[in-house]
Amino acid sequence: MRRLLLAGAAALALGMGLGFGAEASTFRWANDGDVNSMDPYARNETFLLTFTHNIYEPLVRRNRELKVEPALATSWSQPSPTVWRLNLRQGVKFHDGSPFTADDVVFSAQRVRAGGSNLTSVLSSVKEVRKIDDHTVEFETHAPDPIFLEEITTWAIMSKRWAEANNATQAVDLTTGQENFATRNANGTGPFVLASREPDRRTVLRPNPNWWDRPEHNLTEVQFNVIGNDATRVAALLSGEVDMIYTVPPQDTERLSRERAVRVHQQAELRTVFLGFDQSREELLKSDVRGRNPFRDLRVRQAFQLAIDLEAIKTRIMRNQSRPTSLMIGPGVNGFTEAADRVVRPDVNRARQLLTEAGYPNGFGVTLDCPNDRYVNDEAICTAVVSMLARIGVRVNLAAQTRARYFAEILAPRYNTSFYMLGWTPTTYDAHNTLYNIMASRGGQRGVFNSGGWSNPRFDELTNGIAVETDLAKRQQMIDEAMRIHTEQVGHIPLHQQVVVWAARTNITLQQMADNYFPLRYVRVGQ
Repeated sequence: MRRLLLAGAAALALGMGLGFGAEASTFRWANDGDVNSMDPYARNETFLLTFTHNIYEPLVRRNRELKVEPALATSWSQPSPTVWRLNLRQGVKFHDGSPFTADDVVFSAQRVRAGGSNLTSVLSSVKEVRKIDDHTVEFETHAPDPIFLEEITTWAIMSKRWAEANNATQAVDLTTGQENFATRNANGTGPFVLASREPDRRTVLRPNPNWWDRPEHNLTEVQFNVIGNDATRVAALLSGEVDMIYTVPPQDTERLSRERAVRVHQQAELRTVFLGFDQSREELLKSDVRGRNPFRDLRVRQAFQLAIDLEAIKTRIMRNQSRPTSLMIGPGVNGFTEAADRVVRPDVNRARQLLTEAGYPNGFGVTLDCPNDRYVNDEAICTAVVSMLARIGVRVNLAAQTRARYFAEILAPRYNTSFYMLGWTPTTYDAHNTLYNIMASRGGQRGVFNSGGWSNPRFDELTNGIAVETDLAKRQQMIDEAMRIHTEQVGHIPLHQQVVVWAARTNITLQQMADNYFPLRYVRVGQ
């Protein structure tokens, strides 16, 4: 009887801590691909970051309106133009019960910038991180950084003690296929605790009863399921086997919207999906052209762009759930201007002429690396691109594979690709994030995701200037010039900004974000 009373009291305390009475619930959701790692530094990818940020937390986070707000840091100030002083939240504990202090912040800063981390760019402007006392840290930047707080919203803080005790002081590069303790285990300060992990099948989370914030959810357990097949995933939602699906096949959106028990959530996403070329090697790795690299010739890149019909991709593949673009950033990203976004119309005859002028009258062969479980209809888009390029004589071999294998290929230190698809959401919601990570010349922390090695000295000069320019009008002029250079040089081929489409049972309340983040702390299951 005493044990029963204690169990009842514990359940009541948990219910009160979750911000609800007796209506505690299990939430089951599914995606077409897995998280791949529980290490929040393992990959700079939206799905991995949004999942692990339910377990780990940054110093500052984004609220429902995507505005920066306090998290593990309660306040901040600038003693000088290059110094940010952050006051840390007191009384916070990691899931293992150890206290959160400034030592964890300094350690995390070292870890995120060390080998194996895929998030080195988040602190690229930082010269030094120093502990003032147990609950105060300072970040000294190389130069004034007007978007410093936005840059660290995706940087989760890890426990120094836990990482050292489990030999996980350095992140493991996922492209190598290796693992360490942090790959399948986690110890954060966030609203949910990792309960079990079955890679490529199921991951279970449970609420953190000692979380410092007041939960808005009413969840007692979260079950994340990997269901790769589109039809099976949709069927699981319709049958009630799962409560929500994160990736909705475009061809099923209209049908789901007619289901009385299902609600479709959709809005424009900040992510831009694009194609890239290897422009750095003397000879392509995956092509039948020997002794030269056709992608180094602007005319070849222009021909590829003119052969691809973005409107056809929008209407036939994406079912009008995309926004064709000519820029690497879209609406909602600071620095985007509608006037600069002039979509290139297809012109097959001109494309053939350009290939002939470049010395490829009969085209050539090349492999297109593409994921099949990362972006909306990614493999179908790549298949369409193959057909479109065939019209100008280019013979494309499509290599579509799961995200784990795909990213290991194109994000390897020497990017083992010649032609590829990628998508990017600027986590700062500012153009500089894309310029610096995707388009700038590779070197150190810069251009880490520039998997084709496009390079332009003036572009790099502008990117460096944009990072420190505080005059907004002048900064916008610099962004416009940088975008113009990239567009004229066809550094990449932007395709579209896809629409974020989720579907959930009507008894599910959730918050859909334009960055495709899915914070479980906002989820409620009704009766």
